[in-house]
Order: sequence, then structure tokens, then C-alpha cells
Amino acid sequence: MRYSIVSTLLSSLILVQPTLSQCPDYSSYSQARHEPYSTGKYALSYQRPSPECRTFNSATIESLIANISSYITDPDLYRLFQNSYPNTLDTAIKWHGTAANNSAEELTFIITGDINAMWLRDSANQLQSYLPLLEPSTSNTSIASLYRGVINLQARYLLTSPYCNSFQAPVESVIPPATNGAAASDTVTPQYSPDSVFECKYELDSLAAFLQISTSYYAATRDATFFSSFQWLPAVRAVLSTAKAMTTPTYSPADGSVLDSPYTFSRQTSRATETLANDGRGSPVGSGTGLVRSAFRPSDDSTIFQFLIPANMMFARYLASAADIASAISGQQSLADEMRSFASSIRDAINRHGIVTAPAVGNNTDRTTETIYAYEVDGFGSSVIMDDANLPSLLSAPVFGYLEAATDPVYQRTRARILDSASPNGNPYFMRGPVINAVGGPHVGPGMAWPMASIVRILTSNDEIEIYGALREIVASTAGLGLIHESVNSFDAGRWTRQWFSWANGLFGQMILDLLERKPQILKQSFQ
Repeated sequence: MRYSIVSTLLSSLILVQPTLSQCPDYSSYSQARHEPYSTGKYALSYQRPSPECRTFNSATIESLIANISSYITDPDLYRLFQNSYPNTLDTAIKWHGTAANNSAEELTFIITGDINAMWLRDSANQLQSYLPLLEPSTSNTSIASLYRGVINLQARYLLTSPYCNSFQAPVESVIPPATNGAAASDTVTPQYSPDSVFECKYELDSLAAFLQISTSYYAATRDATFFSSFQWLPAVRAVLSTAKAMTTPTYSPADGSVLDSPYTFSRQTSRATETLANDGRGSPVGSGTGLVRSAFRPSDDSTIFQFLIPANMMFARYLASAADIASAISGQQSLADEMRSFASSIRDAINRHGIVTAPAVGNNTDRTTETIYAYEVDGFGSSVIMDDANLPSLLSAPVFGYLEAATDPVYQRTRARILDSASPNGNPYFMRGPVINAVGGPHVGPGMAWPMASIVRILTSNDEIEIYGALREIVASTAGLGLIHESVNSFDAGRWTRQWFSWANGLFGQMILDLLERKPQILKQSFQ
């Protein structure tokens, strides 16, 4: 989405390479409070590194942050935007350069924050926050260059290890590989090299993320030449091959024999969500559904049933839109047709298997059952009825464009259930309390609400009372740090996880820009 108000706030883009030798470690820096504090009730810390310590300096974003102060009345809300929106540019552009064998091939290594590795999903979404700033540019000091660099590096990763989700820095960066102690006991097929892979959990949304960032860049620039110049086309074919392989059922439809799984994952762990059942194959899946398996969720937790509906939604959506890029490249119409056909078949499969009948939520007197989207299904008639805070989620289906509008009736029934745990048949992972009320998940566990889910709640609502309430809880629940945490205890704002979660910070800023377009009057209110 492009924002007309935002466009009036922007000026020319300038990149200033920082000098990092004397800069504090942001993992530690972001856990302490720094003056000047905001003048509101919560006295939020100023958390931006000094300009010389930022990993990417942009005059455009500085202009946007300064000018938006006239649209936001509350000092704590403004400080939270001021800290969070530029967080990826300030702290997470770990390296930006070119390929060793092609000086025209830009590469961008973006860490997720407090983990020194690049997730396909996170890096795509971290740049998604700056989509309103993306303009066509051949300069290697532009937002466009960051996008091209991420697309090129993700393509390299997918051609190396398409089943993996998180990767080490490219060799050109001379950044040593990060150590993942949890992965030391992993038994994974296909095998991978820890020199290039940080962790190899197969997640369908990781494949979708590559298509997502590709679509975003193309929609803003219409630069088809870029996509035909490097490794994008082979990477798309790797994505298609991987996803189609993961439609393999557990049993042969012909004789019931157990089929080899294209991917298996086993880990020695005390957490059930960190490994797959059945010797690394995961729970059985049925044949002929048309859905694509996902061994792990966007949270990096293992799926209960491998047909993860939000991931299939996201994959279908961006596979179809990325087909427009292939269509614009000479000689690639057959690839584009294959992408559109596969996307359409997945949509049909979601409608057939992902929409289920469940007991009505709450104490409805007019009906006892209702049709909703399941979170996961297995193709044998079983389903998981819940939602998880991590994106893609069922709650976020309109945000990533699978649904054209949040008014879709099946989505509205699903949304009501997701945001309800007090009534019978509600979401088991919706956390309630005096501090924050939001979806959580098994990744951190019961009682821990995710502000990211509150942000998505705002993005999918037109109800100003609902938006105000969710936004007020976010502002009040940063424990004075002024950053968006991964999760917050719904009864104690002082108990939280991951203050340096760059994607969540950027998503908060993205939401503020969305409200600037849709509901600017809310930004004029007090959140004290």
C-alpha cells in the first residue's frame, strides 16, 4: 500500500555509512533507559543509536519522523513511533555490498534483531515497513538497493537450501557464522551446511516471503529487468519445486504404503514444539487435498497438522502476484502460467479443506455451529481451531492480501473467535489481563500476549473504540523502554521477551502510517 499523506512528508534519500567501531552493542543498549525521556505519563526512553552508529542513515526517514510529530498529539505514542519505525535501518542492516563474482549483484544481510542471522520471513517483512519510501533508483545508497540486495541474497539462500528458514551472513561480508547451539543435535533431510544455514526448519511462509518482497519491489518500481538479471528465476523454480514436493501425502493413495517425505527434522529437546513427531516426518497428512505442507509455523514452532492454512493463504497470494513479474520477462510466460495455476489450486484447496464447521463461539442463541477458517488441518478431517500471533496468521489474512477486505463473512467469524478466550469455544491462545489483551502462542506460552497481534488487530479493524483500546495497551506495555517487545505478560508489564525484535518495531510504525491514512483522528487522541 502506498500512502498519499506519507508522500508529502518525504524528501530525498541519503545514505551515510556509519562508523561502528565505538558503538555500543544494541542488545544491551536497548535493555536500558536513555534520556531524553518522553514527556508523557510513561516517560519512554529514547532508544535510537546516535547517527554515526546507525546501520543505515536516511534523510527521507528522518524527515518523515520529524514531520509526523504534527499528526500525533500524545508524547508517548510519538516516542514509540520515533523509536520503533526506523529500528531496522538503525540497527539491523548488518551488511550491504555486492556479490564476489558480480559487482552489479547487490546483497543485503538483515539480522532479525537480537539474533545474528537472517530469516527469510523477517527480512522480507522488515523492509515491508519501508514500502511507502520505496521509489525506483539505481543508486546503491537507496531503499531500493536494500530491497534488491535482500531479494538477491534470499535467491542465493533458496538455491542453496530451499527447505531452510534462517541463514548465515554471505561470505562476501566476512562476518563469521553465528552459533546455534540448539541446532547441534538436529538431524535434517535434505542435509545443509551450518556455514551457510543458521537453522533449517521448513516453513512454507519462508518461501512465500521471497515472493512477497519480490512483489513489493516490482509493484513500486516495475523493474522487470532486475528480475531477469541475476538468480531470481532459478530461485522461483526452486520455490515451486519445493512447495510441490511438500504436497506429498504420508501414505500412497494406490496401496497405503508409507511414502518418503521430502523433508524430515528431528532435534534433541525438552520442548515438543522444537521437533517433529514420527521420526521427523510430522503428523500424517492426507492425499489429494491440494494443500502444501509446512513442518513449522511462522513462530518456528512445529505444526500439529502440517497443512497450515495461513501459510497456504500467503503462499497462494504472493505466488499469483509474483507471476506478474514472470509475465513481464521475455520467454517466461509458461512459468507465469504455472505459478498462477498452482496459486489458484491452493485457493481452491483452502476453500475445500481450510473452511470448517465448528461450534459457535460464545453463547449464541441463533446458531450452534458456524463456518470458520481452521488454523491447521491434516486432510483426514481433523483441524486445529486457534490462531498464533506470528505472521502469517489467520487474523492477518487481509493484511497480506489473501482477502481483499476484512469484511469477508468467514473471516469476520474467524476473527471474532480469535479475539475471544472468555467465551466457550474461543481461542486458547488469546491472552487476557489488565496490561494487554492479545493473541499469543505456544512459542512463549500461556499468559504472554504479543503486541504484534494487537498491531494486526488494529490493521484489520474499522472500529475506533477497538483501535484506540488496542493502541493504548501497546503504549502502556513497554516497561518504559519505548520499543515493541516480542511478548508481554498480560498481568505484569515488567515481564517481557525480546525488546530488540526489529520486525515488530517496524510493523508498529507501519500501522501508524496506516492510521494516518484511515483514521488520523485517533492519532490526535491522548493515550495517557
